[in-house]
Amino acid sequence: MTSGTSGAGSTETSGSGDIARTLELLWDTGRRPSRGPKPTLTLDRIVEAAVQVADAEGLGGLSMRRVAAELGTGTMSLYRYVPGKGELLDLMLDRVQRPTGEPAGPGGGWRAALEAVARENLALYRRHPWLLQVNQSRPILGPSALDGMERVLTRIRPMGLTDPELVSVIIMIDGYVVGAARTQVHEQEAERRTGLTDAEFWQAQVPVLEKVMASGRYPVTASLSEDAFGSDFDHFEFGLQRMLDGLDVLVARRGESAP
Repeated sequence: MTSGTSGAGSTETSGSGDIARTLELLWDTGRRPSRGPKPTLTLDRIVEAAVQVADAEGLGGLSMRRVAAELGTGTMSLYRYVPGKGELLDLMLDRVQRPTGEPAGPGGGWRAALEAVARENLALYRRHPWLLQVNQSRPILGPSALDGMERVLTRIRPMGLTDPELVSVIIMIDGYVVGAARTQVHEQEAERRTGLTDAEFWQAQVPVLEKVMASGRYPVTASLSEDAFGSDFDHFEFGLQRMLDGLDVLVARRGESAP
């Protein structure tokens, strides 16, 4: 379950539409017509098309008209299925969060589950960068979001933490993933906008930086090894493992104090 927010750069907010109607659509509790011709569209097709538009063009390119064009139909026909863009966005959020299976497979402990969730969510943000443009601090809880939460909670329940702490663990992991994903997506966006690769960007600064480092003003920074800022080091994995190490200590401490 993704619960983070992209911060000040957010362009959309989850739950901004008609909440009751959105929940009806997510949980399929609304009335269905019993008669009449078979509809040419379905809600699933509309949501899938909207996700494809957002993946290709970002949230700035998403509109009811644009989705209708993607489907080859008139804009007004979409309103028979979904009230507007706000509700459509919440359906999109739940759609892309559909769990692909148990975290880290059916076996493994809480640590393996959290590792899998972190890596899967990082991949999710990279597949759908527009997620980072959505403030999800107040998410509409649909079946996909709750399925994902249920799977994770089931696997981490044996940690022996209190219920608020278990929820906090999920929030902590997600917050870490969102930050890492934002950095990676921004790097990709910078390369697209400037036409410079990451290596070319830093190489352009070398002449000035070499003189600055030789000045003696930054002795500690100048003493760092050549690979200190290299691309071979996996900063995401390093940070993730240190967070889990900290949780390991907490879990062990709780286990020792348990009656």
